[in-house]
Amino acid sequence: MRSVRTQLSVVSERVFHLALWALLFGVCAATEAQQPKKMPRIGFFEGASIAESQGLEPFRQGLRELGYVEGKNFILEIQAMEGKPERIEGLIAELIKSKVDVILTPNTAAAHAAKKVNKAIPIVSILGDPVGTGLVNSLARPGGNVTGLSGFLELGGKRLEILKETIPNLSRVAVFWNATNALLADQIKQTEHTAAVLGVTL
Repeated sequence: MRSVRTQLSVVSERVFHLALWALLFGVCAATEAQQPKKMPRIGFFEGASIAESQGLEPFRQGLRELGYVEGKNFILEIQAMEGKPERIEGLIAELIKSKVDVILTPNTAAAHAAKKVNKAIPIVSILGDPVGTGLVNSLARPGGNVTGLSGFLELGGKRLEILKETIPNLSRVAVFWNATNALLADQIKQTEHTAAVLGVTL
């Protein structure tokens, strides 16, 4: 199972790294162009603890590859939820008080919290179904101050595909998920579809 966890970790880290890298490059460039004398401040919201973050270091590395060095030409403000959802709005408010130019959130719930308390600062997020969850009006004309990448719904099926490739005789898989999270419900549907194709019972 170690090899399975390793493959899943690599997939998640690469996707997260590329997403943050591409999105924040555009935002940082725009900020510098509009405010040449001000060092951009990026608000980074982490769902886990800073020590457990899977996105923070790849994000820093991606910016370094683009010539952005923390403390030299941008400032990074970090707030970590540490697995406590009730802290989201308070931590987002702290980022806003820090006068960040953009807020980076890891998921739909954090993006909703950031949108609720802030209508002006751009919010960049990794989103599952931004239209269905009410974050944007439509993909063609999103409106508001939320942007990001969508498409993570496919990861549920992809994880199952990796398991099947690693364990060819795999026939039954147990899935743990939060039934109150609409995004995860969509991932479960995608996983069920993939399971039917692969002949796996969930």
